[in-house]
Amino acid sequence: MKTRLLPLFLLCCLQAFSADWPHWLGPNRDGTSIENEWKSEINDPVWKTKVGVGFSAVTVANGKVFTLGHDGKKNGGKETVYCLNAQTGKSIWKHSYNAPLIDYLHEGGPCASPAVDDEILYTISKHGLLHAYKIGNGKIIWQKDMLKESGMSRPPEWGFAASPYILNDQLIIEAGATYSLNKKNGEIIWTSKKYRPAYGSPILFKPDGRSMLAVLKTDGLVLLDATNGKTLAFEKWETSYRTNASTPIVQGNKLFISTGYRRGCALFQWKENRLNKTYENKVLSTHMNHAILVDGNLYGFDGNVHMAGQKDFISMEFLTGKENWRVTDRGLMVGSLIAAGERMIILGQRGELVFAKINSKKFDEINRDQVIGGRCWTMPILANGLLYLRNAKGDLACINLK
Repeated sequence: MKTRLLPLFLLCCLQAFSADWPHWLGPNRDGTSIENEWKSEINDPVWKTKVGVGFSAVTVANGKVFTLGHDGKKNGGKETVYCLNAQTGKSIWKHSYNAPLIDYLHEGGPCASPAVDDEILYTISKHGLLHAYKIGNGKIIWQKDMLKESGMSRPPEWGFAASPYILNDQLIIEAGATYSLNKKNGEIIWTSKKYRPAYGSPILFKPDGRSMLAVLKTDGLVLLDATNGKTLAFEKWETSYRTNASTPIVQGNKLFISTGYRRGCALFQWKENRLNKTYENKVLSTHMNHAILVDGNLYGFDGNVHMAGQKDFISMEFLTGKENWRVTDRGLMVGSLIAAGERMIILGQRGELVFAKINSKKFDEINRDQVIGGRCWTMPILANGLLYLRNAKGDLACINLK
């Protein structure tokens, strides 16, 4: 009896402290990981590789790492989907296709993260080319030109940046309107009303048992019926330079949004079939990487990458909007972060890596080091004890934290 139970016990322990990161914002779709037994020492990378220009975060599943990058050529450039060995960084397969370099005010290259569903990988390029691949060998199952499908004459100002979102048998894609596709064959199931494009990804919202999709379009916060795409609610929320680029944060019947250029943040509650605003303030203005919610408190960057002025790392109460603390960290500037167990992994804009305890009373730093360099706007990813870091020019580094 004991010999049968022991392997199962060990398996449960392993699952409790490690996990894949199969899509944008990780296994829980909230930027948090269950992994807690990872080292706070910052060692040299166990491997490095080049994945092309871009800001696509990696996804990790079945021992493989997936991401996208561009060769950086203005004319005749190509974008590539990479499948790498998670332990070694060696190429398993890759697929390249012609793609323009959409580089307005940044290096350009793809922004959307790949999404893995069982044995299928979904990716969308900066100019809207959607692919479904077999993850084992990279064979294309189907593809669709979402720029053509949307009827837009050219890509959105900042390109197609929202990551594919898998909801049961649906694949949700942002292309001006929100599109629901059959994930098996790419056929359109429904199309929402047209809005100005969203640069942040959609998220599932189920406040009263009904499945809705919350997405922050350039026009504002939109709630869609997940079964037919009908607009259920809309809250106007416009930001300078037309850059609403974050994913709404969901907790029960509450939705939090935040955008840059001092637009600030707001909390909404779904009640009596409508959205009701709980508060709005300027405590937190997240430019591109949105905050992470842990134990009733938000942690994130307040500031803008392209503008002068203070750039702070802050903590704020989710339900009240009250600021807990604020630090001006010129090393971090406007970076990104995830939460993993009882600690945060923070990657600064200039490639400085910081480990800190999750603490609503103070910024509780454990360790920091300069690890990658370049411009780093891409979220760090921890999966199965391995930390993946990427910069804009295409350096991808893996640090063993097991």
